[in-house]
Amino acid sequence: MNDPRGSHLSVLLDLSPTQWHLSALPSPANAYPLSLSSFLSQLLAFLNSHLACKHENSLAIFGALPGKSVVLYSSTNPPNVSQTIDANSYPPFKLVDSTVVLRVAEEMDNLDDPEEEEPIALVGALTKALCCMLWDSHLQGHQMMPDPRILILSVSPDHATSYIPIMNSIFSAQKLKVTIDVCQVYGPETVFLQQAAHLTGGSYIHLERRDALLQYLIMSFLPPPSIRKILSVPTQDRIDFRAACFCHKTIVDVGFVCSVCLSIFCQPVPVCSTCRTKFPIKTLQRLNASRPLPSTTAVNNTRSDHRPNSIRSKCTNNTEFQPTCSIKWYR
Repeated sequence: MNDPRGSHLSVLLDLSPTQWHLSALPSPANAYPLSLSSFLSQLLAFLNSHLACKHENSLAIFGALPGKSVVLYSSTNPPNVSQTIDANSYPPFKLVDSTVVLRVAEEMDNLDDPEEEEPIALVGALTKALCCMLWDSHLQGHQMMPDPRILILSVSPDHATSYIPIMNSIFSAQKLKVTIDVCQVYGPETVFLQQAAHLTGGSYIHLERRDALLQYLIMSFLPPPSIRKILSVPTQDRIDFRAACFCHKTIVDVGFVCSVCLSIFCQPVPVCSTCRTKFPIKTLQRLNASRPLPSTTAVNNTRSDHRPNSIRSKCTNNTEFQPTCSIKWYR
């Protein structure tokens, strides 16, 4: 890359105390336990590698905690802390290492201990990352850095209530040409993050060997998007394109879409709760009659990334996001 400007990387850390506690517990289902401290040590080596690739490279780190998101580190606005001079360490590396570890420890210690943990504010961290990129571009004369990207390191499952805001963030990243990479460090596959990586041209990896986290990070996420075109970077074999309904915030296999505002519902409704459009009684009767039986609602919600077959959605052909769940339209 001949551009004198560096590549920008924003890293989003999922700091769910419950999920990290489960990740560190060895069990038959968890053959490769990974603690938060071990995760951070491998992550810092990856962050230092990014900074070492080019002197102009920039870095921002955000933490997604229960109910809130925070900025842990930003190279454009580094913390004003005194450092002990060490001839054996590179000052930028030491600044990142000490700042990230200290800020994560502070935020984790300041968390309350409620009976039920709040959902992780991943959307808040994602929007903060996009806003910081826009602000940096404003400071540089409204020019985005080359190859801006966001790396999400997740350990939490999907929260259906965050479907709408996370999709809005994905579309904003598309408009800004920001690549979103996802590394699912622990937990089940995440439907929404799979879609985020696919729609922005990023990579999604679900770790099979968490003891090899650093190798995954360096081999898959260290090269910027412009260089990945000539490298054999892992890609998604199967993508889950299901959506969440607007009424109950649950992921659905069969959805009913308002033909006016495109809101999705898990069952036919007489009035759209979003745009207040009223639907004819005959339409509701026809849709109710066409609903599949519970035993036949299971559909194949994942498909090959090569898209050999047409999807079951009745969406228009010019839309960019087409879920593989069966869609029925109000007419």
